[in-house]
Amino acid sequence: MARAPIVLYRRGLGALLGRRLVYLVHTGRRSGRRRDVVLEVVRRDGDAVIVCSGFGTAAAWYRNVVANPDVTLQSGRRRTAARATPLDVDTGEDLMADYGRRHPKLAARLARVMGFRVDGSDEDYRALGREVRFVRLDPSA
Repeated sequence: MARAPIVLYRRGLGALLGRRLVYLVHTGRRSGRRRDVVLEVVRRDGDAVIVCSGFGTAAAWYRNVVANPDVTLQSGRRRTAARATPLDVDTGEDLMADYGRRHPKLAARLARVMGFRVDGSDEDYRALGREVRFVRLDPSA
């Protein structure tokens, strides 16, 4: 079930998932093979998107894009080359607190899935923002 969005993107049906999810194709840091993942968009900044590694630096896709930042990004039907840039922890705190304010129920649910408990306060979301990692995906010119 968790891989269902990937199947939709691979079959050209990613537009059905809307703009809250993006399909990220990246290169395995050890194998050099093509890898893919569907991630939730935390924030859009023009054409760039910011996504979160809910499992911090342990997530394979996160380690892969740190090692090989040239990726392919697809949102809906639009597919483009992009560059992945990990964001600093201070920025992560701000992003997580903002996400918690904008999507309180979803943020609390996601925190539980990631193994964290939050009380809904900015301070709790900032603490969570120190544990997870955010990545900015900038489409190439």
